[in-house]
Amino acid sequence: MKYKTLDIPIKVEIYNELSEWEVNLGTDSNKITARRMPGKFRKLKWFGMSVWLFYFLVPYIRWNGSQAILFDLPNQEFNFFNISLYPQDIWMLSLTLLFLAILLAAVTSIAGRVFCGYFCFQTVWTDVFTFIEGKLEGNTPQKADEFRTSPWTSSKITKKLSKHAIWLAIAFVTGITFSAWFMDAYQLWHQVVHFSAPKPVWIALGIFGFFTYWFAGFMREQVCFWLCPYARLQGVMYDQDTVLPAYDAQRGEPRGKLNKGTQPADAQGSCIDCKVCVAVCPTGIDIRKGQQEGCITCGLCIDACDSIMDKIDQPRGLIRYASFKELQQGVNTSPWYFRARFMFYCAIMLASIGGIGYGFTHLSPTEFNVIQSRQPLHVLLSDGSIQNKYTLKLLNKTKQPMEVNYEISGLPIAELSGLPERLIVEPGNMSSVTAYVRVAEKQIISGLQDIKFIANIMDENSINIHYDSVFIAP
Repeated sequence: MKYKTLDIPIKVEIYNELSEWEVNLGTDSNKITARRMPGKFRKLKWFGMSVWLFYFLVPYIRWNGSQAILFDLPNQEFNFFNISLYPQDIWMLSLTLLFLAILLAAVTSIAGRVFCGYFCFQTVWTDVFTFIEGKLEGNTPQKADEFRTSPWTSSKITKKLSKHAIWLAIAFVTGITFSAWFMDAYQLWHQVVHFSAPKPVWIALGIFGFFTYWFAGFMREQVCFWLCPYARLQGVMYDQDTVLPAYDAQRGEPRGKLNKGTQPADAQGSCIDCKVCVAVCPTGIDIRKGQQEGCITCGLCIDACDSIMDKIDQPRGLIRYASFKELQQGVNTSPWYFRARFMFYCAIMLASIGGIGYGFTHLSPTEFNVIQSRQPLHVLLSDGSIQNKYTLKLLNKTKQPMEVNYEISGLPIAELSGLPERLIVEPGNMSSVTAYVRVAEKQIISGLQDIKFIANIMDENSINIHYDSVFIAP
């Protein structure tokens, strides 16, 4: 029997910068059951997913008897091994977020939505949930449909309950792990087991547990279509040099069926319309229709198509990562490191890294501030001297108590008083004391006089921190 070619003309939509995206309305009652096939991009996907092990494991790392990385919201500090960051250092966190945001834009401009395909938490959790479902209920659409339509037996009930039990366990651990980033992980588990955890922990567990279970187990790809804003922002980050999973229509068309042991005729393209590329797609799109909103550039369709090409003795690459220039203009893609947009992104990222590096290398163990009382600006004492009032605030950003001694300079005629003889500032605490600076009547100079407050940290490093202020006289 000879192979059959399609009798109707096929309209192939090759993506370009202004292409209309196909939208999955999600009206089909049958959920997508993507077929799993081995290949290079499946291995890359597993590798990308493994990054999320850091989310689960990092809170349990200990350092000097405490949690190594901890966002301690009650004490308003972020502990990173031996380093403690406070709200005064929030600019460093801002630069870190800026770096990550620009990195996402840079990667998207080069290779599309690889974050969505390999690292996005929705994609990762959905892939894990569907993997579990496939093991219990069938890992192909045919097996899944057969399981769904089969009568309710003890075996089916057991598999259903097992699936949802594992899903709920993963959702529970996900919610608990989120809270473990904000309080001691081991103490958290003890409180949860004994039902003595604070209310915010139960709220976080309920929210993260429910949405993990619901989004990854039931909504799946519809989260990408309807809830994720990044799917709609991606288009403005693409250009003609962006490489994306694409179908080579010039080579693949016209499509036609192929019998086993035969070769495509000269008039037939390489695509045999097997639809394996559609079967493996986690969002259920047909990459042969061009770039679409549902494409998360995971490359699984490339693995599927390459496996078919191997079976029919055709060269690989019918579906491959390619740019608009390569497919439509026959021009080689410009090197990513020479593109103006990428170089601009790199400049911002380098500036962010420089700022973060400067912050860490110049991170002070303390934060010293002096506030001068404005009501009144000065006080005339009974002996004719003038007195100004100040509030001295010092934050201890180290893990050890600090002994502090204050003094003033820049105004030799001034006298500092009102401070305790020995001041100890506990780790992570802020000391606030009131100080008085007095100038004798005979030495008063009208107007503003520069004065410098010095905080001497009495430890092995003997740190001196100063704050410039003024003395006000009538």
